[in-house]
Amino acid sequence: MKMQTEAKQPTTALIIETNNLAGDGAGAESVERSLTRLLARLRAQTRPLASLDEVIVVHDGLAPTARARLQEAAGRRLRFVALDGGADYYAAKDAGFAATDAEVVAFADADCWPDPDWLQALLAPFTSGGDVAAVAGRTSYRDDLFGAAATAVDFMYFASPLAAGCTRNFYANNVAFRRTVLERAGFGAHGFYRGSCQVLGLALQARGIPIRFAAGAHTVHRLPDTATDLVRLRLLRGADAVELAPHLARAYLPRGARWLARLGPLSGLAVLAVRFGCSLSALRRQGSPAARGLRWIAGAVLVAAIHAADAAGAIVRGLRIGLAPPDRRARALRYHRDVDRLAA
Repeated sequence: MKMQTEAKQPTTALIIETNNLAGDGAGAESVERSLTRLLARLRAQTRPLASLDEVIVVHDGLAPTARARLQEAAGRRLRFVALDGGADYYAAKDAGFAATDAEVVAFADADCWPDPDWLQALLAPFTSGGDVAAVAGRTSYRDDLFGAAATAVDFMYFASPLAAGCTRNFYANNVAFRRTVLERAGFGAHGFYRGSCQVLGLALQARGIPIRFAAGAHTVHRLPDTATDLVRLRLLRGADAVELAPHLARAYLPRGARWLARLGPLSGLAVLAVRFGCSLSALRRQGSPAARGLRWIAGAVLVAAIHAADAAGAIVRGLRIGLAPPDRRARALRYHRDVDRLAA
């Protein structure tokens, strides 16, 4: 009798970019400290970091001594990919992808705290049989009321028409792809602050490529260090609504109605209006503590306040007044507080 051979496991790589650690005033020591804390969490994953074929850190110029200390914190060899000064968030991810030939590539952000079983849950679908092309994990903010409201705005997931258990969208801080999915164009350069992953999600749906949703692959996205950075985050998110409008119009509106996406701030405000309704619904069904009764009302007020700030960003961008200098460092926010889940 022939012995059944075990299926070959795909080679795997994890890409960590440091764009979110490069905000104004962030020195090399701050970046190293924040990366060290993240690597300690990754080292404690239920799927050992050592089981990956590569772990790649994309950076702006970490000194050799800092790289040596980071490898010690990770407990394994790291590969460091240096960027030029103009590379933004998505360019950093594309640079990390280009630096590996692994068959499955996972992406994490340096400003997120992954749950202990995050890596195992994110990569397991690729080894469980079938031809899984992409897996999106679940990202949230902290689990108090403000975190629940902000999560309902920034990290919603929509069921895919392509297959059960799949999502239309993903977030680049918590996703993994088979190499063939990203080889065509990577995340691409679209001029967004954080919207290119939405555009890629629409493109994958148009190509008939389902994205498996792994709710157990959970990571907590920290909030910016300061109130000023939090306001800047909301303005930039609102500006993204204007840039995203034409992509959404091409995906969901009949050809004769796509001019609606070219109305400057009005198009962005229309996107935000639809998102507001979806956010109110998401308050009841996301992974954070359920919002019911007075808690839901308070959460809805916070969702409305967040959208009001985003609307200001949409108006500024829609009128092409400008929102931030083109320099990547000037646009990056600061995420260095040593707080788990940013408990209030």
